[in-house]
Amino acid sequence: QRSEAAERAGIPRWLQVMDPGIAFAKDQGGNLSLLKNIAMIRSKLGDLPILLGTSRKGFIGKLTGVANAEDRDFGTIGSCVAALCLGSGPVGCNILRVHNVKAAKDAAVVMDAIRKAK
Repeated sequence: QRSEAAERAGIPRWLQVMDPGIAFAKDQGGNLSLLKNIAMIRSKLGDLPILLGTSRKGFIGKLTGVANAEDRDFGTIGSCVAALCLGSGPVGCNILRVHNVKAAKDAAVVMDAIRKAK
């Protein structure tokens, strides 16, 4: 619905990216449910890119017991791999917003190799 409203406002679909808003007005259960159900979100959006920004979020700190946000990269990588893997197609989400780009890239490369293995 929001995508159609954006198109009516003059923003073509090819310029749109959907961000389901990890942590925005959601508790830990809501964030985990959103990640777990990324395939359902993907199925409703078709080819519209999905962006997820789980990097160093508070729910990761609560899960891991890591209070300092800068020390939550390992938990962030877990959420990123899940977001990429849990889709019904080649990917769950298309864009990851992260602080530690190298770690996320390395994890995505390994995950992609595993998915493509025979």
